Amino acid sequence: MIAEPDGPEDRLRRFATIWSRAVFPVTSTSSTRPEFEELLLPLARRLSEALLARAFDADTGKAVGAALVDAHCTDPEALSRTLDCVDAYLVLYCGGDGDPEDLRARCARLQHAMAAGFARALRERTLAEQEAIAQAALQAQGVVAQALHASEARFRAVFEGAAIGIGMADLEGNILQVNGALLRMFGLSEQTLRSRNVREWTHPDDAPQTWRLYDELVRGEREHYHLEKAFHRPDGTVLWTNLTVSLLRDADGNPQYQLALMEDTTERRLLNLRLRYEATHDALTGLPNRTFFFERLEKALSAGEGQRFGLCYLDLDGFKTVNDSLGHAAGDRLLVEVADRLQSCATAPGEMVARLGGDEFVALTTGPDTQHEVDELAARIMNALLAPISVDGRELTVRGSIGIVEGPAGERSPAEVLRSADITMYRAKSAGGNRFELADPEADARAITRHGLTTALPTALERGEFFIEYQPLVHLGDGSVRGAEALVRWLHPQHGVLGPDRFIPLAEHTGLIVPLGRWVLEQSVRQAREWRALRGGVEAGPLRINVNLSPCQLTHPGLVQDTVDILERTGVAPDALCLEVTESALIGADDDLLKPLRRLAEMGVDIALDDFGTGYSNLANLRRLPVSILKLDRSFTQSMQQFPADPVDLKIVEGIVSLAHSLDLAVTVEGVETGAQAEQLRILGCDTAQGWYYARPGPPERLHELALVDATG
Repeated sequence: MIAEPDGPEDRLRRFATIWSRAVFPVTSTSSTRPEFEELLLPLARRLSEALLARAFDADTGKAVGAALVDAHCTDPEALSRTLDCVDAYLVLYCGGDGDPEDLRARCARLQHAMAAGFARALRERTLAEQEAIAQAALQAQGVVAQALHASEARFRAVFEGAAIGIGMADLEGNILQVNGALLRMFGLSEQTLRSRNVREWTHPDDAPQTWRLYDELVRGEREHYHLEKAFHRPDGTVLWTNLTVSLLRDADGNPQYQLALMEDTTERRLLNLRLRYEATHDALTGLPNRTFFFERLEKALSAGEGQRFGLCYLDLDGFKTVNDSLGHAAGDRLLVEVADRLQSCATAPGEMVARLGGDEFVALTTGPDTQHEVDELAARIMNALLAPISVDGRELTVRGSIGIVEGPAGERSPAEVLRSADITMYRAKSAGGNRFELADPEADARAITRHGLTTALPTALERGEFFIEYQPLVHLGDGSVRGAEALVRWLHPQHGVLGPDRFIPLAEHTGLIVPLGRWVLEQSVRQAREWRALRGGVEAGPLRINVNLSPCQLTHPGLVQDTVDILERTGVAPDALCLEVTESALIGADDDLLKPLRRLAEMGVDIALDDFGTGYSNLANLRRLPVSILKLDRSFTQSMQQFPADPVDLKIVEGIVSLAHSLDLAVTVEGVETGAQAEQLRILGCDTAQGWYYARPGPPERLHELALVDATG
């Protein structure tokens, strides 16, 4: 019996357990480890909700950081371990089915907010402690003679036992007393430290007002001041502190001593710098990321009169082929080398290079003469890509397509500029690639066309502008036609026949995919009934129809009932229908999402996992999915079009087929274009295949002819 998968609450509990185990050893608390876990559980829930919220709220991260301080997690190691835990496990256990890249970026921002909240809470706690110490010091100076001994004892206990550094000096800056915490912070002996004068502790990073405030204090013009200050250590490192200096007066109110309280913030400062760097830089290439780039672009677009900008939007040509043929690790090494070359192209003031994601890079130049400079920058980028790049002993030729947008500051928003650059880049790519193009009004016209398709979709279904073509599914063992995949097309009045890639994403965005999908399902099932009627006298198995389901249809509450109604109205048995669901749609799917698919599978409808291998599915998860068929993505078999095929690809396909068959799953392969491919897949044990080698998608009559010829020999 297969155990039910963990739900969101179980995964949240697991994250809280890992968090508590990491932080508990460095926490000053009387609670047990399980009690501490219960304390962290609501904080974990808040992080999970902030990770998945529609709008990012930094206050949640800050509140969680402050709550750690309230839970006595005041050791800097507790914060470091917390951030490491959040970085490694929050997206894994609480990310759901969101976009991994967006979740990682949001997780980094949450870490930054947590560190800020932790630092603020710890600073407020420290200031309270500092205030208590200062009051004790004042009381120690102002008590009557009869209580002097007791008061000095109390002051000495606070002075020596405090976790923060404390030092006393006279008004000339000669150091009189220091506690052990201060000695440890500086790494000096008491004798050496007391031989120093306060005025010697200058640092190049001192704020301009530092020594002005000091002079005002020793003159008695102010009682205290607080600022961030750096100090040199003997080993050459820098000690960063939150420094509070207070003035101590004698019984007559005359200035007598100065008391310095120091909180070591070096590790926290370095951590904040690291988090800021990680939040604004690409982890793979080290280049500025999308967030950092948009900050710079927004600044450039808001520059004063007379300032201009130039933007180069680069997309590598054929990068997917590198990933498909050599693997993603080789693709990553290629991206790193490309990034290094691009970085060398943008060295002038006002120039920067960033990676937006995948194989997309941008280069920005600013100044009064970007009309000429942006062309030169694009030319340098193209020249930098000319030399082959060596990856795993192979010399790879790298080319790129660049879209250029240039203009005066203040006229467009960052999103508009990037959209125009993206459109222009695709125009360069469609013109053959390995070139750059300048943005022009035609690009805007194409954007308007896409908008026109979106608005025309609802009425297109009412006017009957959609039709279906069918591509046969062929059994690799005997070559017989076993069924067909239904592929919807749009006969647009102005643009002609449009493939699903042109309008399915638009239909999903507008919600029309549900009625459109219902129409495709009903028309396809009716066609399957006609095929069965025509094959009534043929001794062959019935033809099965495969229909694609979009992620939006999966979540629609009427999916099961609509399918049942269509099958009953047409009189077609459930085993004549196969519903194809993309692998990406089922990544991280919970029971609620899988429930309708399970109900359909129990009725006898086959469920196929489409585009298998393109997502991040764990193969072990196949056991819990109600699928009976795996459809391998064409990327697995592209290398089989030539002889000899890549042995790595062969091993991967062989392993997947073996695993699928061990789980009683049939394997269908897409994109078969050659006889060599088909034969190799047959040898590897694949069950069925489809592709141009057998037939291109066509009208239903064509598939019936193929099936009839096949069945009659």
